[in-house]
Amino acid sequence: MVLPWLEQMALHYNITNVYQAFEDIEDFETCLHILLREDKNYKAYNLLYFVVPGANNQIEINNYFYSFEEVAELFEGKLQDKIVHFANTFALDIDEEDAQYFLDITGALGLSGYGFKAPVLSTALDGFYFNLCQTYHDPVALVENLFEQKYTLCKALDFRFYY
Repeated sequence: MVLPWLEQMALHYNITNVYQAFEDIEDFETCLHILLREDKNYKAYNLLYFVVPGANNQIEINNYFYSFEEVAELFEGKLQDKIVHFANTFALDIDEEDAQYFLDITGALGLSGYGFKAPVLSTALDGFYFNLCQTYHDPVALVENLFEQKYTLCKALDFRFYY
């Protein structure tokens, strides 16, 4: 379901994307290594999008839960000037301290997602958001424009952005 949507994003918004599914944490780490070390376009990517299940600030991979801190440590220092965005399959319900820890450890520019899971995927807002990410590199301007243009959808999905 995600791959056809990403293809549409590439066609309609000229958004380059790399799709990778993984079965376990080892596959996840391997995919990250390939992305970070072998993808010559990695520096041009300004957003990493994760469609993973999870709850209680833990992502779920193959019925095993990994804490948000563990995820941050996997990316330690490797996300300079990137935004990490989670689809609403994972509730990004963290406090400011945990968000700041993630940003400090990874070097990410921002962390975004939704405060709760919803029965419908967040792709409607995600696509618009990704398009804005290509235009606005300042996190404040990005979020202000997103809320100005899609306020009702942002509130309905409980959009969150930490920077």
